[in-house]
Amino acid sequence: MIGRPRVHHRRTGSTNERARELAGVGAPHGTLVTAQEQTSGRGRQGRAWVAPPGSAVLGSMVLREFDEVLPLAAGVAVCEAVPLRALVKWPNDVWIGGRKLAGILVEGRPLEGWAVLGIGINVSMTEFPAELEDTATSLRREGLDIGIEEVLGRLLVSLDCWLGRPPAEVLAAWRTVDALRGSDVRWAAGRGRAAGIDEAGALLVDTPSGRVALDAGEVHLLR
Repeated sequence: MIGRPRVHHRRTGSTNERARELAGVGAPHGTLVTAQEQTSGRGRQGRAWVAPPGSAVLGSMVLREFDEVLPLAAGVAVCEAVPLRALVKWPNDVWIGGRKLAGILVEGRPLEGWAVLGIGINVSMTEFPAELEDTATSLRREGLDIGIEEVLGRLLVSLDCWLGRPPAEVLAAWRTVDALRGSDVRWAAGRGRAAGIDEAGALLVDTPSGRVALDAGEVHLLR
């Protein structure tokens, strides 16, 4: 079962960093690191992940059984765990109503046989920094009064169901929660209309010069 053993910190720098340290010394598959507060939480591309103490699910798991669709499976699992209609903005943000509810960060050393899956879910905060006020949300902001441990429990059950599922099943499920399909998007090298994902999980975008596949980078929705 994903989530055992569990190491919980009242305060730590980064649950992903703690999980990486445990993976390096042989922690078993499924080991979970959680925290009430992070002082150096991070997301993709070095961004900070900020949450007031006791307001979010902050967890990272050591995985020794994983495949190339791990980030996609995690996105599906988060959507399934949240008792509201949630969608995934490629590659790793979970949205409700066009605002970010959760983020996913996968790090690891495949040659050493481990990966770390970090997930943050905004649960009880009602206010955000000014720069995030219009782009972030929480379960409480969406009208759901639920505790962090309950959300974590739902997440672990969902992850246990989806991690390791055949890639074809993961891709099919991910396509049902795709937040970008049919929307106009831009990225560093251009813009176009999102057309889903391919069999490798790359984002397909239709542009005036043809269809392109993006396998990494930041994509922004054009509103």
